[in-house]
Amino acid sequence: MSENLSYDVVVIGAGPGGYVSAIRASQLGLKVAVVEKQWLGGVCLNVGCVPSKALLKNAELAHTLRERTAEFGVSFDNLKLDFSVAVKRSRDVSKRLTTGVNALMRKNKIDVIMGTAKLLAKNKISVTNAEGQVQEVSAKNIIVATGAYSMSIPGVAIDGERILSYSEAILQTTRPENVIIIGGGAIGVEFATVWNGYGSKVTIVEMLPHILPAEDEEVANELAKIYTKRGVQILTGTRVLSVERSDKGVKVKVSGADGEKVLEADQALVAIGFKPNTANIGLETVGVKTNQRGFIEIDERMATSVPGVWAIGDVTGQLLLAHVASAQGIVCAESIAGVETVKLDYRMMPRAVYSHPQVASFGITEAQAKEQGYTVKVGRFPFMANGKALGLADYAGFVKIITDEKYGEILGAQMIGPDVSELLPELTLAQRAELTISEISRNVHSHPTISEVVMEAAHAAEGHSIHI
Repeated sequence: MSENLSYDVVVIGAGPGGYVSAIRASQLGLKVAVVEKQWLGGVCLNVGCVPSKALLKNAELAHTLRERTAEFGVSFDNLKLDFSVAVKRSRDVSKRLTTGVNALMRKNKIDVIMGTAKLLAKNKISVTNAEGQVQEVSAKNIIVATGAYSMSIPGVAIDGERILSYSEAILQTTRPENVIIIGGGAIGVEFATVWNGYGSKVTIVEMLPHILPAEDEEVANELAKIYTKRGVQILTGTRVLSVERSDKGVKVKVSGADGEKVLEADQALVAIGFKPNTANIGLETVGVKTNQRGFIEIDERMATSVPGVWAIGDVTGQLLLAHVASAQGIVCAESIAGVETVKLDYRMMPRAVYSHPQVASFGITEAQAKEQGYTVKVGRFPFMANGKALGLADYAGFVKIITDEKYGEILGAQMIGPDVSELLPELTLAQRAELTISEISRNVHSHPTISEVVMEAAHAAEGHSIHI
């Protein structure tokens, strides 16, 4: 690989941030290349957010067939659930989308260079391919979009067989009969949904006081109540002391309010968070600053401390979400091209957990609003009073909207219920456009729809709830 290549923009990493920034840069007339060491589409499309949603759909169906057939007037003998088919379907979904990313690269005349990149200077990288051949690539601008990797507990080795990270868990074609999930965040509760839906015995161990520690406590407690009713054991305020392989599976030693005890299972999933992929990519050589946790420091344009070097996505540690990475990628490309762009407000970014029921939120919680000095009005409406949710037999949960009493400003929302991730855009758009809660309540919603719960919560925030 002796040919020297030169570009306006080289993006390191082809995940939801990297490939989107590359497309936008190409649209703006720049010559662009993407360097990717493993997968077009990154973790999200290959072993993360996309294939997991296919598994979650299968799990929802499996749960209905196992637990709720009488409710729907359905009966049968000898139900058979093939988990390997669910995994195959999830792989097919992933493959279809990653093939689409490859087509988008060709459509937008973006060169794809497979290999491992390393910064040599602020305008030069080396790329080492699978055969060990090295090539230098020059660029006026370099975008670092290398993502993050799953953390483990100190002293605990992930072996991919009995002690798993999310990537092994999502690819294995058999499910554990008994599993311990270490970490009650989004990944932990989503895998709990999948395995519990198929009948596995699931235990979630969370160090903090409630599962989904980044979400509203009331919402998290509602999910915990629903999971407990389905047979999921939840141990909060519980620290993991050790994880060891045993003759038949794993032993997890934990310490909680009741003292120390040993949990045994077929497998353990470690889902306690992420660290940035910044090692051995040349950041120190070039002088790119990172924070104390190792994430790359950026400004609102996505520029790093070194002119011409930019960073987007999980590697920046802003919000480790695919859609945030994509939004950063567009802002970054527009900043490089010198065209008008926007400033991202990370507080108001939508967040979603695809458990069953789903959890979705944006902005600040009721407690945070009070801490920040707002006089708060809260609008709340349960799905149990919504006709569409009742018709779907999926009516657990509620929508809660947080507003400023003085001006009616929308400060945030927290939701748990059927497909609530789909309800966020109305509220985030309204907040961005500086609409008030009154304008949400006066926006006529089709009946019967799940979205009416947002309207009803808005009415409630104004003190004139209609249907409850």
